[in-house]
Amino acid sequence: MTHQVPIEDALDLHPFRARDIPSVVEEYIGCARQQGFRRVRLIHGRGIGIQRRTVHSILRRLPLVLEFWDAPESHLGATVVHLVDPPGR
Repeated sequence: MTHQVPIEDALDLHPFRARDIPSVVEEYIGCARQQGFRRVRLIHGRGIGIQRRTVHSILRRLPLVLEFWDAPESHLGATVVHLVDPPGR
């Protein structure tokens, strides 16, 4: 099933099935960068850390990601992602 996700500065991953998270994160990062976002937030929840590890693993291999870190106010429930500048900026 295809989801239409508005491209904003944050994406809550809770509505997605675990097996869909890699493609959702990759697509969202690409679209966010195209929309001109420099920094976005992925909300994965705290739980036992599986979703967080999955998200971080995906972000490590994406060339559009400069760096990422745990959002301090979320107590490991969200990750902030700093994206590369779009061409021409």
